[in-house]
Amino acid sequence: MNSTIILLLIVSYFGVLMLISHFTSKNTSDDSFYTGDRKSPWQVVAFGMIGAVMSGVTFVSIPGMVSNNYFYYLQFVFGNVVGYVFITYVLIPIYYNLKLVSIYSYLETRFGPKTYKTGSLFFLISQSFGAALRLLLAAKILQYAVFDAFNIPFYATVIIILILIWMYTNKSGIKTIVWTDTLQTFFLLMAAIVSIFIIKDALNLSVSETITSITEHKYFKVFNWDFNSGSNFFKQFISGILIAVAMVGLDQNMMQKTLTCKNKKEAQRNILTFSLFLALAQFLFLGLGVMLYLYAEKFGIQLEMENGKFINTDNLFPMLSLGNFGTVAAVSFILGITAASFSSVDSSLTALTTSFTVDFLDVKNKNSKEKKRLKNYVLLGFSVIIFIIIMLFSESKGDVITTIFKVAGYTYGPLLGLYLLGIFTKINIKDAVVPYVCILMPLLTYYLNYIVKEKFSFDLGFMNILLNASLTILSLILTRNKND
Repeated sequence: MNSTIILLLIVSYFGVLMLISHFTSKNTSDDSFYTGDRKSPWQVVAFGMIGAVMSGVTFVSIPGMVSNNYFYYLQFVFGNVVGYVFITYVLIPIYYNLKLVSIYSYLETRFGPKTYKTGSLFFLISQSFGAALRLLLAAKILQYAVFDAFNIPFYATVIIILILIWMYTNKSGIKTIVWTDTLQTFFLLMAAIVSIFIIKDALNLSVSETITSITEHKYFKVFNWDFNSGSNFFKQFISGILIAVAMVGLDQNMMQKTLTCKNKKEAQRNILTFSLFLALAQFLFLGLGVMLYLYAEKFGIQLEMENGKFINTDNLFPMLSLGNFGTVAAVSFILGITAASFSSVDSSLTALTTSFTVDFLDVKNKNSKEKKRLKNYVLLGFSVIIFIIIMLFSESKGDVITTIFKVAGYTYGPLLGLYLLGIFTKINIKDAVVPYVCILMPLLTYYLNYIVKEKFSFDLGFMNILLNASLTILSLILTRNKND
């Protein structure tokens, strides 16, 4: 597909985002950037959150990883659903009852200021890496599809994307993001559905035959009972629960959208609806993965392999969409990956800005002019941080989704431990000790994970978040005030 046409598509898509920004920026208050004026329709929030969670990682990594990991990812998804129920009935009532803007304010109420700052800091680190890795994948594809043809270097591609995101999020932040995420979710799902139908026609299959081809394929293995494997059912299911709680329920990015709903009941409906449709969307992308490999096998397309496994599986969907499926698939893919590029970072930058300005700069007590100035500086600062992280990881290979969840196990583990301790116990911990514990426990988790893998061939997989959270809780209990 012609690179100039692709560029025009991207420019047109950006024009639509700017139009949405224009309309949502009307009648805004000083707090619209942070709270969306708490007037967002819960149905819109739920649909938009699907795209924000999926981003380019689900869009590309999940279909590609099917060859090496089968449908084992569904075990993780089943755990996610349980985690979302916990978020709905435990966390959301807490956030709404306390009328929080930054969800980490809860930690100050429960434990003290140092715990509050530590929790927020761990979110800032986690979200910066997560957003950067998600954008990295999408930016690489856009580089290959568009910007290489114009001899634009990769670093410039990333800068262009970040500038475009800044332009439509700068004015009203989360109030705009709620609506742009809805558009992004639509294009992500459309690209998957279009590709499945194109492959179906290329393989001369009916709809029922397509379903049979997926469910009877050798990759359609949902449950793994090998206890030593990192994709064992119990490890995946439990870590799915914990990572959903951590990466959605304890994540300012996801919860900031939810807290724009009018009231607690609507926020709860949002999460339950979102969790159901997200699970269905992830199954759709796994099915797409099988179809992609069926297509490659049928038409003799050679894929990279090493030690009997496919490598660089993130390249499969982009390669076939842009080179083999025709114009319609290429257009839908470009719109999908462009949506993924923006949705990867726009809400993350808004959440990072909110967390830092509220938790560290006390923006609530500033005047209107000062709020705007601080918001702009912080938004720019985190854009620079994300750019630096992307460049550091720009040569990485393999499926990005695995990397994101592994990193999350170390960075969100202390947060998970703090919230579980605060919600389910009445223990008072030493506030001053918390920063040291939250730094040391991820390091100890990494070391223990390495030992059990080397000496016992036992892979914790995503379960490192459970070990990390447990060590955090145990350490804080052991160092608590003796009178408690």
